[in-house]
Amino acid sequence: MTATLTPPAHVLDLRTIPPRERHPLIFGCFDGLATGQALQLVNDHNPQPLRFQFEDRAFGQFEWSALETGPAVWRIQITRVADAAAAAADASGGSCCSGGACCG
Repeated sequence: MTATLTPPAHVLDLRTIPPRERHPLIFGCFDGLATGQALQLVNDHNPQPLRFQFEDRAFGQFEWSALETGPAVWRIQITRVADAAAAAADASGGSCCSGGACCG
């Protein structure tokens, strides 16, 4: 998938935020994004564990783009590409009954 970069709705410089507050803040900002809006993160290390959390928590709802990859600064853009309901419908084939087998 080719990333389409949109101007970020929020830029979070995580280097200035205590570590225990970072992920709740990031997910709170992401949850507030409308489809098509983006969040940009600036950090001093590779945020790969955060990406794994996004894949688990928001599968199908985001696009992850690495804008700068260290070694001193990492800049990531996370774009909301679908809301949770749309992502769930896509994952189930668009039906409440696993692909529509029970729907005439």
